[in-house]
Amino acid sequence: MSERIELMRGVIHPWHHDHFGHMNVRHYAPFFDDAAYHIWTRLGLAYSAMLAEHGVHTVTAKATTGFVKELKAGDLIVIDGAVTRIGTKSVTFRLRMHHADTGELHATYDLVEVFFDPQTRAAAPMPAAVRDRLATHLLAGDDD
Repeated sequence: MSERIELMRGVIHPWHHDHFGHMNVRHYAPFFDDAAYHIWTRLGLAYSAMLAEHGVHTVTAKATTGFVKELKAGDLIVIDGAVTRIGTKSVTFRLRMHHADTGELHATYDLVEVFFDPQTRAAAPMPAAVRDRLATHLLAGDDD
């Protein structure tokens, strides 16, 4: 079984707050989106090279955020991720946002990315070399 990969760290600022005094839900998306860009390089599959080497890139088909515990200004976060499912044309990642000091889970992000051929403007089969690399990072049975 593979381990999770640290993707990024951040800090919660006062401008992330809403009228309830905690980070508003709309600010989770940019943190998770930035972390998702890093996952390909951290897996050894530089996103910038995927098109040149395999003729495809990925597009986000679905992103689901689970809100677990509120965050406040000054909280430090760390986001990690793992491959949780490999399909024929898609891959699913599970990202988690933890408090950097306490380790508490604050949010999850399930991301489905579909392989896309920019020439045909349609979903494309996952290249075998990409599948093989993703398989070495597959985290089975993860429930948080």
